[in-house]
Amino acid sequence: MPREPAPELEELIQSIRASKKYAAVSEDLIRAVGRRELAARRSLKEAVKATKNKLHQVAGAFLDDARPPYAEWLGDLAGVAAFEPSDAPALERFQPACSAIMRHHASTRERLPVLGPLYRQVFAALPPVGAVLDVACGLNPLALPWMPLAPGATYHACDLYADMADFLGGFLGLAGVAGAAFVCDVVSSPPRQRADLALVLKALPTLDQIARDAGRDLLRALDAPYMLVSFPARSLGGRDKRMPAHYAERFAALVASEGWAAERFEFPSELLFLVRK
Repeated sequence: MPREPAPELEELIQSIRASKKYAAVSEDLIRAVGRRELAARRSLKEAVKATKNKLHQVAGAFLDDARPPYAEWLGDLAGVAAFEPSDAPALERFQPACSAIMRHHASTRERLPVLGPLYRQVFAALPPVGAVLDVACGLNPLALPWMPLAPGATYHACDLYADMADFLGGFLGLAGVAGAAFVCDVVSSPPRQRADLALVLKALPTLDQIARDAGRDLLRALDAPYMLVSFPARSLGGRDKRMPAHYAERFAALVASEGWAAERFEFPSELLFLVRK
């Protein structure tokens, strides 16, 4: 008979969360990855190592620091908000502070040189956007000051780090934007918030490393008529590897199989598709 994995799984979760790097990661995600690795490895030690490697691939590799200085960053943003006495500070005032913080995450750092043109082009192709859902967001909500949203728009964001979600919730409050940030394992429990636009930026390749077709299943589950889905043009190490052509071919097949329509936008560091479901 196969061994009972439950005690080993709990031990694996405790071991992972004892690490400073993964202490704030969604326990649901650790549990899901750990369960698969325990079934595939010969020992608990091997499963712990494999789980950490997987978590690094999907999240840890993108952050400059194992535990970013979120309190310090909130202090910097609060200093900007202090200059605006109203309840809804002008978002443009946050742009320099937001740019400085976004440099600490590989995905948003690559997007910074084209942030303004990217969102102007994409939103020009959309009806007014009053509700955004940012999935597997990283630090992308800090790009909010560059997004031409409808007045009074709401913004919800989810990621696998609890401390990052707390920080982003604080930012939304300081910026005077209604919404929330929360922890979510998007593979096993996709967010259910209704939105005009769902952002799924550079997330699909990493999600598919966790489970086969995880990216496709996520897009199917999102309750939004429009989705902005993107793929990296280069690896984190800077190599091309014909990545845009590879991702474009695979994503075109997915869009066709689902009966969706997609408009393509291409920038030096990122390939984007605006999908209408």
